[in-house]
Amino acid sequence: EGKGKKRNPLHDFRKTGELMLIKVNKTLEVKTKLLNTTEQCAKRCSRNKGLSFTCKAFAYDRVTKRCHWLSFNSLTNGVRKKQDHAFDLYEKKDYVRNCIIGKGADYKGTISVTKSGIQCQAWNSMIPHEH
Repeated sequence: EGKGKKRNPLHDFRKTGELMLIKVNKTLEVKTKLLNTTEQCAKRCSRNKGLSFTCKAFAYDRVTKRCHWLSFNSLTNGVRKKQDHAFDLYEKKDYVRNCIIGKGADYKGTISVTKSGIQCQAWNSMIPHEH
């Protein structure tokens, strides 16, 4: 079971149809390239292949078949959302997830307070609790 089957690289992304992210902060990076499929875009984003930044999301232009790799996502400061019928936005789940799965080793989200509003203990701290 599972032999010979390749894992779909889109599995690591959350898709939002007809949405593009516009960078207001000019220091945020974007790289584009013509690619035939969203799977090819996702694979490059996951591997950061040919990118000078950590890819957190990509937008795929279905009309021009152009992939836009983004160093940011919808939660990043200095970014605004724009509805655009030509684009589908794919954000890495690790960066938009608001919960910890397993031991949290891969958590890259932005939540740093408990449900009751208490500041979370830093991962590198053993105070007030040991891990």
